[in-house]
Amino acid sequence: MPKLDQKIKEKIGSLSKKDLEKLVIKAASSNQQFYDYLLVSHIDTEFAEGDMYEQALTDIKNLMNKNYKGFADELKLANMLAACNKRIAQFGKNCKDKSRELDLIMYVLEVPFSLPSKMFTTCFTNYNYRVFLMLKKAITLLETKLHEDYMIQYAPKLNEYLLVFHKTSSHLDYVYGMQKEIKI
Repeated sequence: MPKLDQKIKEKIGSLSKKDLEKLVIKAASSNQQFYDYLLVSHIDTEFAEGDMYEQALTDIKNLMNKNYKGFADELKLANMLAACNKRIAQFGKNCKDKSRELDLIMYVLEVPFSLPSKMFTTCFTNYNYRVFLMLKKAITLLETKLHEDYMIQYAPKLNEYLLVFHKTSSHLDYVYGMQKEIKI
């Protein structure tokens, strides 16, 4: 991201309205993140975020059905989790309602925790690491970005995930150092 100095800010401030319109249109058509920001913050403040959520959910479902490289299922799942995490991060940049971002994370976390827990005990620690990142992101969002009332909705499921994860993967330092439960 380029840093704007005072001289550039003054030049932008002196541009005519027509030139500013051209610049905004050009930036919105060439940068998806700016387009999403413009949509959520200024154009369609009521429904744009819901539409972005639905699009992100559709993209994640498509990512989950895609075939990934890897000679073991754990490696394929690790690649899938990395792709989903990237899409969720992209959604989170312009999302004001962080509960929607957490909903996407919880949707993705259902996959590794619906599979046999013995998959966490294999030698493919990239899979464990990707699950750890998603779980840590969910806990951080819940504890820092969301209102306390959301604890009732999300904490029991996350505590269940933490219990399984600690039982199977505590031999890894980053899992061992992770909190054991979320206090409600």
